[in-house]
Amino acid sequence: MGTRPGMLPLIVIALAFGGAGLISQRIAPPEPLIAPPPNVRQAEFWGSKLPDLAHRPQPLTQWLGRVVVVNFWAPWCPPCRREIPGFIALQRQYGARGLQFVGIALDEADKAGAYANQVGINYPVLLGGGDVMRLSLAVGNNMGGLPYTLVFDRQGRAVTAITGAVAQARLEALVTPLLKNSQN
Repeated sequence: MGTRPGMLPLIVIALAFGGAGLISQRIAPPEPLIAPPPNVRQAEFWGSKLPDLAHRPQPLTQWLGRVVVVNFWAPWCPPCRREIPGFIALQRQYGARGLQFVGIALDEADKAGAYANQVGINYPVLLGGGDVMRLSLAVGNNMGGLPYTLVFDRQGRAVTAITGAVAQARLEALVTPLLKNSQN
């Protein structure tokens, strides 16, 4: 029992596309999960203080009134490293209009600081160990994965949660309406 004439080229094409799909899945990073934030314990989040790279405690409330993008990351995390240049560019482009990125690193100060200096992070980097994981869970990172990003409006309300690396253009599309719809 053979294949009908004309079917062989279709089978070859189907196999080629199937193989290309498998290859692209291995090469292309997965799309991030962008969703409304889960139950964010906002009082716990905004009431937190975390040390900066110089070990000075920084209250998160200092950024209320701005559109805040909080990114939980680590220097050893490839998807985190992939998205940070876009964060740097967006901070540079929209910072004067009220956008504030805050990186919360799950690593030691020297390692996070070395990476921040290497790539030129132009926004605050805060540190923590167990406190960061507790805080990450309080803001809906139930899987405990990195990177995990939250976008807050100027009133301090979480409006978007992102699990996984997010492209600069996608994040820009999420934050620019928040910048336009409110004043400094």
